[in-house]
Amino acid sequence: MNASNWLWIGLNTVLLVTGQFLWKYGMMHRSFEPDVLSIIKLLLSPWILLGLIIYGAATVVWLFILSRVPLSIAYPLQSTAYVLAVVGAYVLFGEPLSWVKIAGVILIMLGVSLIGVSAA
Repeated sequence: MNASNWLWIGLNTVLLVTGQFLWKYGMMHRSFEPDVLSIIKLLLSPWILLGLIIYGAATVVWLFILSRVPLSIAYPLQSTAYVLAVVGAYVLFGEPLSWVKIAGVILIMLGVSLIGVSAA
């Protein structure tokens, strides 16, 4: 796998996590009821809407990645989003960071490293 594919997967991962952070921020002081009016209001929220746009961009990047990288390599590498999400949730939202979460992140990084080595 060449260096540009690694960069594309990294960009995709950052876009996915950014979209999730925007959604979380947009939902922090909002309740959600599964009715049509609430869904429309939710989708028109600036943070939710921006998150959707970024997720759409991530999807376009993902389609590009799938045209160049085997799914069995690209998808596991995208799981680095879990690492970014755990760290970002701690830093941005003050969510607790336990030793169990840290151990899980380390295991994910080890697994992704093995897949990355197999792709090289």
